[in-house]
Amino acid sequence: MGGCCCCFPSKPPRENPMHPIAEPLIKRKPNHTPPYHQRPPVTTHAHKGMNAVVRLKTGFERFRTNVNNKNPKLFESLRKDQSPKYMVFACADSRVSPTITLGLNPGEAFTVRNIAGMVPAYQKTRHCSVGSAIEFAVVVLKVECIVVIGHSRCGGIRELLSLKDEGPNAYHFIEDWVKIGMEAKKKVQRENRLLPFDDQCTVLEKVRLLKTF
Repeated sequence: MGGCCCCFPSKPPRENPMHPIAEPLIKRKPNHTPPYHQRPPVTTHAHKGMNAVVRLKTGFERFRTNVNNKNPKLFESLRKDQSPKYMVFACADSRVSPTITLGLNPGEAFTVRNIAGMVPAYQKTRHCSVGSAIEFAVVVLKVECIVVIGHSRCGGIRELLSLKDEGPNAYHFIEDWVKIGMEAKKKVQRENRLLPFDDQCTVLEKVRLLKTF
């Protein structure tokens, strides 16, 4: 995992890189059309979906017993208010958890996660979710440090690098979202055109941190 920090007034040390399992977020198939209008399967007690619910309930009970109940002062204070020092932007990839990776406790970071950890430029009529999160963190919570982190084997970055200049979109939202990093993509392709695709992805994972915000 790579990282980029914008801090007030100083920058924290850069975190060590992390290399998750090489499994892309988006898997393309030839002539693949996403089944947008198919009805989802009905989940019953006999299906795997119920096991997922049990897994989440068990996880919550474990958290309440091993974390919440053992830190009453911390969670009592968090019931009243929050005063995080950091705002963290990270990818929504399930293999990468910024809280775990950065060793953050509850209440330390106001976190935003999305595909490829993008931070779009200011535009009031678009990307209001990201804009409102930044405004809330800076104006209301008065965070001291904004951290943007990336990671290796990012499916969103691979999708960005795979985009063609022309042709129909395969998805409703993904292509338009990752195009936020289009300037970084062009820079990587221009300066690293002799590198294999996977190596260009690795370069783009780092460069886009400096070009998307």
